Amino acid sequence: MTKTLIRSFRLVCPEAYIPLVEALLHAQGYDFAPEPFSPLCRRLLNEPRPLGGSLAAFFGYIYIQDRSSMLPPLALAPAQGSAVLDMCASPGSKTGFLAQLVGKDGFVLANEPSPQRLGTLRHNLHRMNVLQAGTCSYSGDVLPLFPASWDAILLDPPCSGWGTAAKHPQVLNLWKGAKINSLTGLQQCLLRRACALLRSGGRLVYSTCTTNVDENEAQVHFAEEELGLERVPLPPFPGFAWDALPGGEGTLRVNGTLSQAQGFYVALLRKPEETVPGGDEDQEMVAGGHGAERPQGQVLPPHVLASPTCDPAQLPQGRVMLFGQHVRFVPDRALSLLPPSFVWQGALLGSLVGGVLDTAPRLRALLPAQAASESRLELDDINDITALLSGQSLHTGLAGRTASLWWRGLPLGRVALKRGRAVAGFK
Repeated sequence: MTKTLIRSFRLVCPEAYIPLVEALLHAQGYDFAPEPFSPLCRRLLNEPRPLGGSLAAFFGYIYIQDRSSMLPPLALAPAQGSAVLDMCASPGSKTGFLAQLVGKDGFVLANEPSPQRLGTLRHNLHRMNVLQAGTCSYSGDVLPLFPASWDAILLDPPCSGWGTAAKHPQVLNLWKGAKINSLTGLQQCLLRRACALLRSGGRLVYSTCTTNVDENEAQVHFAEEELGLERVPLPPFPGFAWDALPGGEGTLRVNGTLSQAQGFYVALLRKPEETVPGGDEDQEMVAGGHGAERPQGQVLPPHVLASPTCDPAQLPQGRVMLFGQHVRFVPDRALSLLPPSFVWQGALLGSLVGGVLDTAPRLRALLPAQAASESRLELDDINDITALLSGQSLHTGLAGRTASLWWRGLPLGRVALKRGRAVAGFK
């Protein structure tokens, strides 16, 4: 049977903006339908041009994601305001979803060991305006975090990827035979570290995009027998077909062909209340990450942020800090969770120029909700937006150096003004 994948995406916006984001997609000819397993997820019905080139994707209001890949954050189901550790995070699809679920008062720490993939993770989180997420880069099996400090952990480790064979058939030849042993060994090391970092009563989702039993059901058995974790039965999500294998009771195995999605495996585990930290949990924590900044910069006063195109009152609880010329947001939850020596990086807000924040063009999350008309560029024609993005300037009649950019009440970002003409500087 030939497997046809459903093209799907996730809305990345407050609930009030959902109709506007959908209208932006419709204006470019896209059509879609809601998925039955989450109010934030959609399946494409008509794609007149690649969805990744849409305005909604450019401005970070949607994230293209296989529908199976949306399940692990939903299975973990973190509470609003909670903190979550994503141990193997790039490219950021699950991190971004987790950030939506915990809300602006929560915190998600996204770890990506690969320096190359770390850049992709940060780019995607910045485009999605995920201010409540921080990033770090450590080998996951030695993450130097406080033992038993996390209520919720997502572990989606490196795997053979056999569930993606419909799109990437080479994985079936790349990972086979003895080569699988290196993956299963790494997965067990990551599971062991995740267990050490999990609080008593905390929840861990283990997921893969492979159909290999040794990387799925066998690893859950390892977590139960060797680590003392308990399996929490997951109810099947609507809209999928499932396979049931011996030993997989209570876990979910997506039938990729019948679900028109990637083959996927999801298990929910719980650390018993009586568990006492010890052994591996007491290992020394030392800083060793790369490509990050320690949160020891200069705390900036609120007036540095205030401008016609930036409202600091919309920030979550936390500090705005200067690292070199970069201004970043450091959530209060992160300061209470992370060791002082831990190397990590908060969300980029912009750079400091002349003692004033030069806001990142994509930072739509901090645009004043009631922006003054003299600093607000409200466009109705999507052709004007695409012209700006192609490098053309647009006459506005506005004064000043910057303006917020909106489409029919939907905030998009910030543009520079040169003699009354808008110039887009998005990267």
